[in-house]
This record gives sequence, C-alpha cells and structure tokens, in this order.
Amino acid sequence: MRMLRTVLNTALLAAAVAITGAPARAQVEVTQLSAPDAFSTPGRMTGLPDDLWRGTPIETARKVLPLLAEKPLSPAAAALARRVLATGAKGPTGSEGDEGLAGARASALIGLGDVIAAAKILDRTAALDRSSDLSRAAAEAALLTGDTARACSVADSLSEGRGEAYWLRLRAYCQDLAGQAGQAQLTFDLAQSQARDATYGRLMGAKLAGVAGTGAASLRNGLDLALSRDLGLDIAAAKPAPAVAAALSGAEPPEPDYDVSAIDPDIGGLASLLRLGMPPPTGVSALVAAAGDADTKARARLQAAALLVAALSADLPPEDRARIAGFATPEGKAPAGRNLALVEAAAGKRAGEAALLALWTCAEAGEGGPALGDRVRIVHALAAAGLMADARTFALEGLAGLK
Repeated sequence: MRMLRTVLNTALLAAAVAITGAPARAQVEVTQLSAPDAFSTPGRMTGLPDDLWRGTPIETARKVLPLLAEKPLSPAAAALARRVLATGAKGPTGSEGDEGLAGARASALIGLGDVIAAAKILDRTAALDRSSDLSRAAAEAALLTGDTARACSVADSLSEGRGEAYWLRLRAYCQDLAGQAGQAQLTFDLAQSQARDATYGRLMGAKLAGVAGTGAASLRNGLDLALSRDLGLDIAAAKPAPAVAAALSGAEPPEPDYDVSAIDPDIGGLASLLRLGMPPPTGVSALVAAAGDADTKARARLQAAALLVAALSADLPPEDRARIAGFATPEGKAPAGRNLALVEAAAGKRAGEAALLALWTCAEAGEGGPALGDRVRIVHALAAAGLMADARTFALEGLAGLK
C-alpha cells in the first residue's frame, strides 16, 4: 500500500508539472525583440505624432515612396513629403525589418533635398551591407556631403546587388581614386555596356583620361557632383537637382512661400489670413456667396478660390454647402479608387495614409501641382486628417496660381 501511494504521488506530481508547465527549478523567460521598422528613426523634429502611420497599408507606402524619389513635386507637396518622411514614428504594420522600404524612405528624402534628415536616419540604420537600396541612399548622402571615402566604403562593403549599374559606376570612380586605373577602366566599360549613360560616360571618361577643366558640370546626383568637382568644372553654371542644391547650400530646404497678391484683394484678404491660421467662418461664407453671384468673367476664378478656402472647414453651414454644390468647377484627374481611399483615410484621421495618397496624386501631376479638383480634395482630406498646416500650404499654393 505504501509503495502504491508513493507511485501515485509521483504520478500526480508529474501530471501537475505537465499541466502547469512549471518545472521545479526556476525558468528564464526570453523576450524576442522585434526588428526596427522603416520609419521609427527620426530625421528631424517635425511636430507630427507617434501614431502618424497608424492604419496605413504598407502596400501604399511601398508604392508611393519610390515615386517621391523620382518624380518632381510642387513646393507644397515636397514640403509635405519631407515632413512626414522625416518623422520618427512607428511604421505601418509589416514594415519591421523592411530594408527596401527603409531605403526608399531615405532615397525619397534625398531626392526631395532633405539630405540632412536622410543622413541622420542612415547613420542609425543597420544592415546597410545587406540592402542595395539602403546602401545606395547612404552612398548618395555621403557623396552629396563630400565624404567620398564613406561612399566608397559603403560600395566596398555591399554584399547584395553589387552588379547593378549604379554600383559599377561608383566602383569605377572609387577604383580611380585609389589609383587602380586599369581596374577602373574595366569597371567603367562594364557599367556602360550594362546601362549606357552619356553624361556619366563623358565625366568618368574625362577623369580616367586625366582631362580636367573641359565640358559642362552635371548635378543630377551625388556621383555627378563628385566627378564635376574632381574635374574642376563650373558648378555654379549647372542646374542642380533638389538634393544637390540642398547639399550645396548646406541648409535644410526652405518652407514654401507664395505671392497671393493677385487674388487676395478679390477674396477679401482671406489668403493673407490663411498664412496665420484659419480664416473666420463669416469671411468664408461671404466669399462663397460672392463666388456664386460673380459675373461670367470672374466666376470661375472666384469659385476656385472659394472652394480652396472652404475645403479647410470641418463643417460648412447649410447655405454654403448648397451654394458650392452648384459651382461648375471640373473634377480632377486622380482615379476614383484613390479618391475614395483618400476620403476614407481622412474620415478615419489616418494622417500618414492621407498624406501618402495625396502625394501619389501630386507625383503624377508633376511640378505644377495637382489639378484644381484634386487640390480641393487634398486640402479637405489633409485638414480632416489633422494635417492642417499642410492643408493651408496646399490651399495657398492653389490661390497663388489663380492669376
């Protein structure tokens, strides 16, 4: 009987351990740290909240960020892009460890002229050697700031994508700097055979031949800038890309400023008030009424101005809504699906998503900015999502264009 009780006690103890999962000796809990996401590292203080990217689909970020690095934007759109991309905030779900997206963010900031913010982000970003996108952004930032040794070190350390045309071009340049003329010539020939670039060919060919001081400088990117400097070309005579212009100035890109003197007298000074904050509701209502009653010659211009100003309001009075519903201002050019997504993002106060969708339309529109119908929707969406300062900038840019 005693033996039976001993066996039973042993079995009960084993069962208890199995159920509770608690062994007799102390356990050590190991917490797995998540990989940093593509947006958490700040480039500068922007005043935007930590939940900027809450609810933003990562697919939207992956689509829009490369466009911001490649496409020219209006000043208002560029300012918005720099602000949201420089913000340190938890990224969209799925952005943890996404080195390609982190590289696209840094490249977009560089392309928009915010080299300082991009450099700060890249200085705190690991895995440069494992991502061609991240490494390219780091190399460009180094070249733009005159740190050719850093750029060549990045190119040397890269383990992924070494055969891409960009890296072949940079490697030929670095080999020439290191006195490896023969290797530099071979790498240069390989780069040109893979993706011929006439401007790079002219500049790098002159460097390899030791022919300095002839031809025009090129300021498309950091490598062009480095080559033009090495060859003693006239930098001041060339038109720089935004990133190069910012690097040459040594300052952050300025905030946009608009001349609204052509429209302001006709809208009761509301454009000037927009610089300081929201115009009074009575002023908005007066403008809407005046636009509705304007003669044929002034009607389109005043109705456009009224829509841009009214779009900033969260809740227009019924009389104003009835009047603007009758305005003949045409629709914009953005597709209906994107417009619906923008309206939904604004209603949900998902500021980051609203900004990206607005910037998508702006990137397709180009340097002149979005069509009036698109701009009105963007102004309203940004204001509703909590990006009021950016919404006012878009409205002022539109008002300045109403000559």
